[in-house]
Amino acid sequence: MTPLPLPFKPRSQRWRLTAIAVAAAVIAGGAWFALRPSGAPAPARPAAAEAAAAAKPATVYELAGTDVTAVASGALAVQLPLSGSLVPIAQATVKSKVSGVVQESAIREGTAVAAGQVLARLDQADLRARATQQQAILDEAEARLALARKNEDNSRMLLAQKYISQTAYDTNANAVDLARASVKAAAAQLDLARIALDDSVIRAPIAGIVSKRHVQAGEKLAPDTPVYTIVSLAELTLEAQVPTTDIPRIRVGQEVRFAVDGYAGRPFFGKVARINPTTEAGSRAMLVYVAVPNGDGALRGGMFAKGSIVTERAAAMPLVPVAALRDENGRSVVYKVARGEVVVQPVTLGLRNEDDGMAAITAGLASGEHVLVAKLDGIKAGTKVKLPAASVTTVADNKPVPRG
Repeated sequence: MTPLPLPFKPRSQRWRLTAIAVAAAVIAGGAWFALRPSGAPAPARPAAAEAAAAAKPATVYELAGTDVTAVASGALAVQLPLSGSLVPIAQATVKSKVSGVVQESAIREGTAVAAGQVLARLDQADLRARATQQQAILDEAEARLALARKNEDNSRMLLAQKYISQTAYDTNANAVDLARASVKAAAAQLDLARIALDDSVIRAPIAGIVSKRHVQAGEKLAPDTPVYTIVSLAELTLEAQVPTTDIPRIRVGQEVRFAVDGYAGRPFFGKVARINPTTEAGSRAMLVYVAVPNGDGALRGGMFAKGSIVTERAAAMPLVPVAALRDENGRSVVYKVARGEVVVQPVTLGLRNEDDGMAAITAGLASGEHVLVAKLDGIKAGTKVKLPAASVTTVADNKPVPRG
């Protein structure tokens, strides 16, 4: 017999049967899980799945160069800004002591002169004649003194022989005293004439640089007429106004660092020498005088200086940016990177400079350790991090070189 053919089932009917079978299996499994005893163990996970979960690495955050910094040691200082003008300590205006016509005045402004160097000469004809006249008067007085002494000696001999009276002798002795006084007066007048003759040669009272020539050859001078002005640049004074609220922070001997226009990049130094006890008129500021040595003569009087006074200075110790400090539960901490993870490190703060944005650490950190300076989302204690590769800055263009 020929077997009868099986009845044909459409594809949609076969899909429904398969879905019904899967659903029945899921329902049966769920029923078994719900009805199993409470102490029965759950089905074991495949060993391969557990090994894969254990081998999955923890998330590691790679830090940027601006996120972290290395702790460096240094001496931190707190500074007070100031500005003012430079004034020469030694400055002299040379004046004529006698009257006369200028014969020579060849030294010009900007010329360096030594102490005692001749600056100008006046006509000496009248002064020499006066000195000669006074010398003659002195000679006459000395001759009269000599004659008076001879008369005194003769009178003494005559008095001893009773040829003259005591009164006559006293008269001759008094004539000697008068002649001696005349000699002294004539000698004094001669000294004055010689001094005037010497003053006709005008000399530099100090070593320095000529800043002003007030006369020319041929001019007639009277006593006290200015002839030259000389400025010594060996040492200058920086006169700076400081608000009275900051004066308690300033003491004599504190170091000052400043710069002047025209000398870009070159620092100059000085020390506080004096503090004016009164405020300047029309302001609530006091003048602070800073002594500035100027051995090479680079600085000039009247230059404007801008700098700062070091009011406090600490010994060398670890320094961190102020941005790296955090306050947790009333204590100062930093986020330190140690062994590849973030650690909360309590620190003891020393001197703090808000202008430079740096703080000294007296305890809790050592030089060379790394701390976070940026507050990053998701970074907390225990977070795995990776330090950035070192970057190099070239001197030529001051641009960072790509990390290697």
